[in-house]
Amino acid sequence: MKLAAIDIGSNAARLLITDVRMIKKNKPEFIKSNLIRVPLRLGFDVFETGEISPDKTAHILSTMKAYRHLLDAYEVQAVKACATSAMRDARNGLQIIEQVAKETGLQIEIISGDREAALIYESHVAENLTQDAAYLYIDVGGGSTELTCFVNGEMNFKRSFNIGTIRLLKQQVAEAQWEEMKTYIRSNTRNIKTTIGIGSGGNINKIFSLSKRKEGRPLSLELLRDYYKEFSSMTLTERMSNYKLREDRADVIVPALLIYINVLKWAGAEEILVPKIGLADGLIQNLYEEIREQG
Repeated sequence: MKLAAIDIGSNAARLLITDVRMIKKNKPEFIKSNLIRVPLRLGFDVFETGEISPDKTAHILSTMKAYRHLLDAYEVQAVKACATSAMRDARNGLQIIEQVAKETGLQIEIISGDREAALIYESHVAENLTQDAAYLYIDVGGGSTELTCFVNGEMNFKRSFNIGTIRLLKQQVAEAQWEEMKTYIRSNTRNIKTTIGIGSGGNINKIFSLSKRKEGRPLSLELLRDYYKEFSSMTLTERMSNYKLREDRADVIVPALLIYINVLKWAGAEEILVPKIGLADGLIQNLYEEIREQG
């Protein structure tokens, strides 16, 4: 079975196409066929003006039309499409979604921050990890950060904060918002002996690639601090040149590191695992479960 997910974030849109096949004991195996990322950068409009500009609207439409052609070419049987923080905040978000549906047949759902957090951990990473520690999922996007914590395999808390990389670049995160996040994390992790972070999002994946760590090995909080210090001391052009980063990654990677560092520090976590999962992976899992339940 071929399934697909579309995630329209504040920084980029992603189309994930996945093959699902049954392995022994009737367990599904998810094999990625393709991932196509387009840097729409909606947050740069929305977090400043409150709406998506005509230029960006045209870019969304051309991207969704291209995705529609790819879905047809790959003979995808079902697709789930969601939009997050920027589309949530945009005054004209619903209008654009209606236009996309009319021109491509794609139905996009605007999801809440809490729903986003729930979908990310549906990738079931913590199920395969030791029960001795608490696991804190940290998904950093352009408009928001989603946190979900598991203790002994049970969800302890989930919360979405309007602290994201583009909002930070636009200097639209107040000190009070950081304080609220700090207080919330500290009070909810106070009695936990060991917390390990699980990071998702393009920025932490890029840091993991740059670190040359073996898959499955964690990154230390100290290493993230080193990268933050190094990147902060460079200009955007230097980051792009020295680390072969695209511009739409080189600008957001610094505020992303700041968010990961703060969350880990406040949770008392010394390391973070980077399993290369994201909202699109959770959407695929969710879509598969829906299809299975319908029989």
